[in-house]
Amino acid sequence: MNRIKIVVDSSSNLTALEGVSFACAPLKIITADKEYTDTAALDVNDMVNTLYRYNGKSSTSCPNVNDWLDAFGDAENIVCLTITSALSGSYNSAFKAKQAYEAAHSDRRVLVIDTLSAGPEIALMAEKCRKLIEAGRSLDEIAKELTTYKTELLFILESMKNLANNGRISKFSAAAAGVLGVRAIGKASDKGTLEMLSKCRGSSKAADMLWQHTKSLGYNGGKIRISHCQNKDFANTFAEKISAEFPDAQIFTEECRALCSFYAEKGGLLVGFEV
Repeated sequence: MNRIKIVVDSSSNLTALEGVSFACAPLKIITADKEYTDTAALDVNDMVNTLYRYNGKSSTSCPNVNDWLDAFGDAENIVCLTITSALSGSYNSAFKAKQAYEAAHSDRRVLVIDTLSAGPEIALMAEKCRKLIEAGRSLDEIAKELTTYKTELLFILESMKNLANNGRISKFSAAAAGVLGVRAIGKASDKGTLEMLSKCRGSSKAADMLWQHTKSLGYNGGKIRISHCQNKDFANTFAEKISAEFPDAQIFTEECRALCSFYAEKGGLLVGFEV
C-alpha cells in the first residue's frame, strides 16, 4: 500500500500528479441531451463548443460517496482536497466516504480538506502536499502545513450565465458580464464564495486590472497557475505581464478541464497564486 495518497476532485483541473500516488474523482456536467464526465478522456473543447450553442438547462453533479471510495483505492493514508463546500456538495460526499473508509479500515486515516476554492488554487495545494510527502512529513504535519499555506484565487469572466443559472451567484451579479466587451473580475472569498471585485471593458485593460488585483492580494513572485477556457492568448499575455515584473516567477498555464470550463465559460480565466 502507498503511505500517503493525494485525492482531488476534478475541479482542480488535475488528471495526474507525477511522483506520488494520486487519483481524481470526477464531477459531471449534465444537459437534457448528454452527460459529460470530467475525466482525462473527455474532449473538453468539444463540450465547451456544444454548450455554447445549447439553449436548454444544464447543471453539475459532484462525486458521490462511491466515487470517492473508488478514488481512495487501497491507500494507507489519504489527503483529500475538494472544491469549496459553499458551491458544491463534493466536500460532504468526501467526508462521508472518509467515515466509511475509516470504519472499514481502523488502521487507516483520511484527511478531507475543504479548500474553499477551485481550479488552480487546489492544484497549488496538491503540489504543496506532494512536496511535503516527498519530504517525509506525517499526515498530521501535512494537515498543519496545508492549513497555513497561503494562496489566493482570482477569476476573470466574459460570461457568468452558467454560474447564475445554477445558483452560484445572483443574476444581478451575472449582469456585470455579458455586455459586449465587459469582463468581470472576482475572487474566492475567505468563506469559499465568489466575491466580485470590479469590471472592465477591453482585453488590455482587463489584463492590467487583473494584475493589479493579483499584486494587491499579496503576490510577490511565487508560484502561479493560470487556467483558461479557450483563451490561450489572454493567458499568455497575462503570463508575460507577470514575467516582466518577476522574471524568476514559476508560471504554469493550462486549459481548464470540464467543471471549470463549464463555470468559467468561453474566454474565462482562473488564476491561483502563492502569497
